[in-house]
Parts: sequence; C-alpha cells; structure tokens
Amino acid sequence: MESSTLVGAERKKRAKSTIVMIVLGALIITAFIISMNTGFTRLSPLEVMRTLFGGGTAKQELILFEFRLPRIVISVLVGAGLALSGCILQGVSRNPLADPGILGINAGAGLVVMLFVSFFPTTTAAPVFLLPILALIGATFAAFLIYVLSYKKGEGLMPTRMLLTGIGVAAGISSAMIVLTLRLSPEKYQFVATWMAGSIWGSNWKFVTALLPFLIVLVPLVLYKARVLNVLNLGDQTASGLGAPVERERLILLAAAVGLAGSCVSVSGGIGFVGLIGPHLARRLVGPKHQFLLPASALVGSLLVLVADTLGRVILQPSEIPAGILVAIIGAPYFLYLLSKTK
Repeated sequence: MESSTLVGAERKKRAKSTIVMIVLGALIITAFIISMNTGFTRLSPLEVMRTLFGGGTAKQELILFEFRLPRIVISVLVGAGLALSGCILQGVSRNPLADPGILGINAGAGLVVMLFVSFFPTTTAAPVFLLPILALIGATFAAFLIYVLSYKKGEGLMPTRMLLTGIGVAAGISSAMIVLTLRLSPEKYQFVATWMAGSIWGSNWKFVTALLPFLIVLVPLVLYKARVLNVLNLGDQTASGLGAPVERERLILLAAAVGLAGSCVSVSGGIGFVGLIGPHLARRLVGPKHQFLLPASALVGSLLVLVADTLGRVILQPSEIPAGILVAIIGAPYFLYLLSKTK
C-alpha cells in the first residue's frame, strides 16, 4: 500500500514537471516570435511569416536572417548553457549561491578573451572559432584556482570557502581587466566595455556554429549525469558509501560546467546571475531531482536571456541596453535575498 502511494506521488511529480517544461517551452517559442518582430526596423507578424517562407524583400531577409535570428538563437543557447552550468555548480558544491559569474569563472573566460582582443589587430577580424577555446582556457584556469583554494583534505569542497574564494578571484580578475583597458584603443575599448556589460555581440551564424559543438557534447553529458548529481547532494561520505567515485565524478561535472560557461561567455559577454536565477526558479517549479531540474533550468535560462535581450533592444531605441544589465537588475537583489536566507 505504501509503495503504491509512493509510486503515485512520483508519477504526479513527473507529470507536473513535464507540464511545467511544456509551458516553459511554449513561453520560449512565444518570446522567440515576439523577438523576431521587435527591433529598430519593425516587421509585422505577417511580414515575418512571409520572409521566413521566402516571400520577403531583400531588406526584410537581411534583417531577419542575418541580424535577428542568429542573435535570438544565441540568446536561447547561451541562457541554457549558463543556467546548466550554475545548476551543476550548485549541485556539486551543495551551495545554493554558486554561479559561474559570482564564482569568477565568467571573469576568467573574459580575461583571456580580452587579452586576445588587446593584442589582435582588430576585433572584427578575430577568428570566431578560436574565441570559445580561449574563453574555455580562461574559465578552466579560474575554476582550477577556485577548486584548489576551496578544497580541504578530509572535508572535501567547502561551500562557504568556495563562494568566498570565487568572489575574491572574480574581484582580482576584474581588476586585471580594468588595468588592461587602459592600453586599448577607443574602438577596442568600446568593444570590451560592451562585452563586459553582457551584450549578445556575436550576432551572426558563425558564432552559432562556433558555440554549438560545445553544447552538443556537454549538454547530453550533463543530463546523463543527473543521477550522479542527486547522489553527490547527499554528501561525500554518503555518496562514497553508495559506491560513487566522488572525486572523479565531481571533476567531470566541474569540467562540464566550466566548458558550458566558458563557451557561452565567449559569444555573449559577461552575463551574470543566469546560473543563479535559472536553477533556483526551476527548483521551485519542478523540485530538487536533477532529472527534471537540469532541463527545467536550461529552459528558464533560455527564457530569461531571450526576454532580457528583446527588452534591451526595445526600451531605449535606437540605443540598446545589454542583456547582462537587465539580468543583473533582477539577479543582484535576488542574490542578496538568498544570501540573507542562507545559513
């Protein structure tokens, strides 16, 4: 009787999670359609549909296929990647405040990208497919530094120390980036300032192609490791008792989180708080099981970045507000709220 009750409760949770993810998917599609109609040059829904099926003018095709659609696709991909990265970091460290932006992983990726921009002749000629690799190197360096300083033998990865270390590393890297800006030309400085604010600057299909391989490899890996994350949340001793190779699995998941964050940051700039807000909102909607939490986090992150980027293009036309600023307006107060609630 008790087992049948548990099975029934599990089915209800699964059904609820499925409905939530369908609703999130529908909201993303709605935001996608609205974003295609939104911009300095307005396209009506009818014009968008006609252009999608090859009946638009040359100008409409240029606006939709070369400017808006790549940017919208990148917003969706980046939001999903950053939210998944944050969800992994929160699960591995058992720290609800973990986020690739707060911990300094995004800053590490940004530092290497900035170094490249500083010494490369022009920003426009930068090899697109090299940027995610450079960002990954910087993100890996920052993550390694944080891991080494946060890990304590016999106690494992300490959540509080990890957060404080990450904030310190992020502050140090940000200071180095500010010093580097002093040697930049006005053109490069404008590019770097926009990048640091979190603007979806890589808005063409080459950047989509550069980002996709990382997501195609890492997202299925992360979803496959959902059960491992559930076990790691029980604590190192319990996880070891259940037969999980804790350190190996933790390193694999951390590498996946760093890869997701670094590759996404290379085309989106320093968008913070997506990895914090996405998993938290998803956890409220579908619960703590990572089989549901991971895909729900990806959907929430995609919706958040897509809406932020769309609003940023509308609020101060013809100027734009970087998506990172709008996300930070929501994320910073939410981070302080979580900090006050966390023991």
